[in-house]
Amino acid sequence: MAVSGTAMAGLAAVGLFGVSCSAGGTGTRDEGPARSDPVAAKVDPTPLPTTSAPAEAPPGPAARKDPVELLKDDPKVSATVKHDLKPCVKDIYPVDASYGKVTGNTSDDIIVNVMTCGDAVGIGSYVFREDNGRYTNVFVAEEPAVYASIDRGDLVVTRPEYKKGDPVAFPSGEVVVTYRWMGQKFVEHDRVENSYSKAVGNGDKQGEVQSPGLDADEQKKDATEPGRAGGTDDTPSPRS
Repeated sequence: MAVSGTAMAGLAAVGLFGVSCSAGGTGTRDEGPARSDPVAAKVDPTPLPTTSAPAEAPPGPAARKDPVELLKDDPKVSATVKHDLKPCVKDIYPVDASYGKVTGNTSDDIIVNVMTCGDAVGIGSYVFREDNGRYTNVFVAEEPAVYASIDRGDLVVTRPEYKKGDPVAFPSGEVVVTYRWMGQKFVEHDRVENSYSKAVGNGDKQGEVQSPGLDADEQKKDATEPGRAGGTDDTPSPRS
């Protein structure tokens, strides 16, 4: 019985050892050191360069229509204006052109002003509207010193106002008319009349004041006759 008791005690010890080895730690079946938990890889915050197609260059401005060509080919432009439409210097014409929207069109309208070469006085103003690649003249104003421009989508036409005896350089005033596009034509929207003072701008180059009611020839005659205003008097003045 003693031997068998000792044997049983030994078997029990061996069983406990086996359980402890399989429950935790490294047992007799483990090969090498115990595996550790996986560690997250370090992420570089700098993004990797990506290859993409090069950005397309923005479209350039649309080709501008030659205003001189429009004037020469348009039947609404008078023969007088076409006759005076000649280069001032080499191939430079006395023509101003503005590109913008005044007719509600998706394409730019062209406002053309024709002037004289010598003193740049307007002789004609026109508006050309694009339609399916062709330009149509939708506004004509042909008179001395007329000039058209664009103001916040409206067409503004300035005309000088001359009275009898007014020189070209000094009109009595001006009329500024604002037009708006209504359907298929321009309609007058606003009108402003400006009156100029006669107290300025009527002197000659030597600062002499012109007499009202006299033209230039009469005033020149007055200046040369003895005893008249601006002339010389040969009669000696009495001594004091």
